[in-house]
Amino acid sequence: MTELCAIALGSNLSSEIGDSEKIVRSAISQISTHSEIEVVRVSRWYRTKAITLPNSAPQPDYINGCAILKTSLTPLQLLQALLNIELMFGRERRERWGARTLDLDLLLFGDRLIDTPELVLPHPRMSDRAFVLLPLAEIAADWTHPVHQVTISNLAQNPPDLDLSHPIAIDMEAFALS
Repeated sequence: MTELCAIALGSNLSSEIGDSEKIVRSAISQISTHSEIEVVRVSRWYRTKAITLPNSAPQPDYINGCAILKTSLTPLQLLQALLNIELMFGRERRERWGARTLDLDLLLFGDRLIDTPELVLPHPRMSDRAFVLLPLAEIAADWTHPVHQVTISNLAQNPPDLDLSHPIAIDMEAFALS
């Protein structure tokens, strides 16, 4: 049985692969090579101001976007696959909200509610993040958030951090891959 799920992608550090935009595009390509994951749709990419902890050093802007996947993996198996891809792209977990080469967050897995030490679904902070909601609304506008019981497009109308992160679309349009 396959399930639709949504992920968020982000990068604000370059690596040997290239700049942040090249990294997130390459991450989509890498995800699509997994035999049990199909990339169905990808949003436009957004340039987003980094939101940091108080007294933290400034960070470069992020490139953010979202993707809809179809998978036969369990939620934990998909999470592990995403974490492995982060590692392939040089992700190092040093500090919360720190700069990173690649961040892949599992946002939604069908309408499942999961709350374990390893995984919380839906993603607990997705409803507060313009850099998640705006691209996700492009590709999953009618998806109902399983906790808030409103559509993603409704949540994206006035995200709380919009004035902090200032997401700006840098692509012309979202694209389907299948």
